[in-house]
Amino acid sequence: MTVEQRTRSIVVDTTRSPMARLRAVAVGDVSLGGFWAPRLAINRESTIPHQRQHLEASGVMDNFRRAAGKLDVEFRGPVFADSDAYKWLEAASWSLAGHPDPQLEAEVDAVIAEIAPAQRPDGYLNTYFTRERASERWTNFDLHEMYCAGHLFQAAVAHYRATGKTSLLEIATRFADHICDTFGPASQGKREGVDGHPEVEMGLVELYRATGNERYLEQARYFLDVRGHGLLGRAWGHFGPEYHQDHVPFREMREIVGHAVRAVYLNAGAADIYAETGDEAIMRALERLWENMTTRKMYVTGGIGSRYEGEAFGKEYELPNARAYAETCAAIGSVMWNWRMLLLTADARYADLIEHTLYNAVLPGISLDGALYFYQNPLEDDGTHRRQEWFGCACCPPNVARTLASLGGYFYSTSRDGIWVHLYSEGRAKLGLQDGREVLLSQHTSYPWSGEVAIRLEQVPEEGELGVYLRIPSWCEGGEVAINGEDAATPITPGTYLELRRAWRAGDEVRLRLPMTVRRLEAHPYLSEDAGRVAIMRGPILYCIESADNPGVDLRDVLLPRDATFSEELAPDTLGGVVLLRADARLAPPDEAWAGRLYRPRTQVDPASTPCVLVAIPYYAWANREPGQMRVWIREFI
Repeated sequence: MTVEQRTRSIVVDTTRSPMARLRAVAVGDVSLGGFWAPRLAINRESTIPHQRQHLEASGVMDNFRRAAGKLDVEFRGPVFADSDAYKWLEAASWSLAGHPDPQLEAEVDAVIAEIAPAQRPDGYLNTYFTRERASERWTNFDLHEMYCAGHLFQAAVAHYRATGKTSLLEIATRFADHICDTFGPASQGKREGVDGHPEVEMGLVELYRATGNERYLEQARYFLDVRGHGLLGRAWGHFGPEYHQDHVPFREMREIVGHAVRAVYLNAGAADIYAETGDEAIMRALERLWENMTTRKMYVTGGIGSRYEGEAFGKEYELPNARAYAETCAAIGSVMWNWRMLLLTADARYADLIEHTLYNAVLPGISLDGALYFYQNPLEDDGTHRRQEWFGCACCPPNVARTLASLGGYFYSTSRDGIWVHLYSEGRAKLGLQDGREVLLSQHTSYPWSGEVAIRLEQVPEEGELGVYLRIPSWCEGGEVAINGEDAATPITPGTYLELRRAWRAGDEVRLRLPMTVRRLEAHPYLSEDAGRVAIMRGPILYCIESADNPGVDLRDVLLPRDATFSEELAPDTLGGVVLLRADARLAPPDEAWAGRLYRPRTQVDPASTPCVLVAIPYYAWANREPGQMRVWIREFI
């Protein structure tokens, strides 16, 4: 792979986007060590190969062979099964961008070779609507044809940017041309309509960025504009129009509603469109929706979508714990949306939520060995919710794989006046400035277990000043910064970027100290389930309690004294290496007066409590051992 090909491996390419303040960095230009290194290695060496096997076992690849006339078998899987293959191709492509692997590249080429013959002469490609269903294509917008197309477009761009090959890109552009020729205003003799599941919008914009074909950008804008005018009807015959974001025109949206994944995918696509067009009404809607989501409809994990019914956002403050849906795909969609908002604004609140969601809502979606997955992510469990090898609707596993494979591309950005450090991890990066010069830097840290971060500038431009922007997490109080061992005498404000501007020299080092005190969070009083309870965080990591660490204890009886202090223990052999938290707590078992009763007259006599030592683990690591109870929100008492 040439240097030019490697540096094209950007997930969301805002290089020429007029409204973007930041430019993303290529996946291949960032290597991550520390906390992330073993997880990314497992993703490359285990998760991606195993998912390739699942594509065969579940019939996804046979569907392409069937559509190409190579097999005479029944279609298998959900109507959107094609998207599983496309997300796997995207994951494998981003993996190749950072870690060239001839064997994996050959596997990718083989999958593409199976997809190509399934494409129709007019460019259409969807294995469900082939052979006996060919006459039904584009007749039901609940059936994910454009959704699958969007994932194909994203995979094709990833493959092109990672390898320089155009084999998948050519398939994607033929399909995109077909969509552009088919859909649009009736005044142009086209069909009016859009997919019930947003996704094609993001794919089209990134296809525009990769090819320069403005038709794709205009088509994405059309698909955004056509929503909210009643074209889609009732989803699946019974969900309201908000389910697929067709309830009001996008620019008028004020509350985030409906299917959670669809909502954040559409918001990500809208942010892409704003980046290219500067339509301020789009940006105002995005800001309203973000505010509504984060202040009224988001779990403490960063997870979104509280209802099993419709995989949807509920009402404001409707955030049940045991029945939380909090789909892994929705958390990933939130990261995608927040990443685009960050590139547009350079506002640290979006980077804060990216970090929080990655650790506490995306990572729980995959087991520590990379072989099992959560679809839903409850905040309370009795031991019956366990990760699975695969799902009939297998959207989440390859979504996790593509997110982890592209993760290095989310750590840094550049702007006209400097470099931006969004996330912290041991590793190295090459950052190309907009004037063509380069900065090489390394991070040395045990983050997220330690808040000590050393950033060494290995290579910097020889002339002129350069801004170095470091995110100060919103949870950080009392942070300190030193340059080359001397106090920088710069105020540190949580939830902002710290700007350090000077004429740097190679070898200069910035040291951040981000105190990671254990802190308790309380919920808004309208979250009735969490009244009188607290959640525990340390740095960016949310904690929970699990039966495996608290044997013989009914976790419903745990009472955490308000004045209890936590001790911290780095346990390298526990759950892949974590910091454990311990505190003296109390157990309040039901007293004898409850025998045979569900309700009783109010009493002022508290039952006798017994002491215990409470052990808490990072929430992302739960359910990796024997089944048992788990709780995020813990009862507190004075």
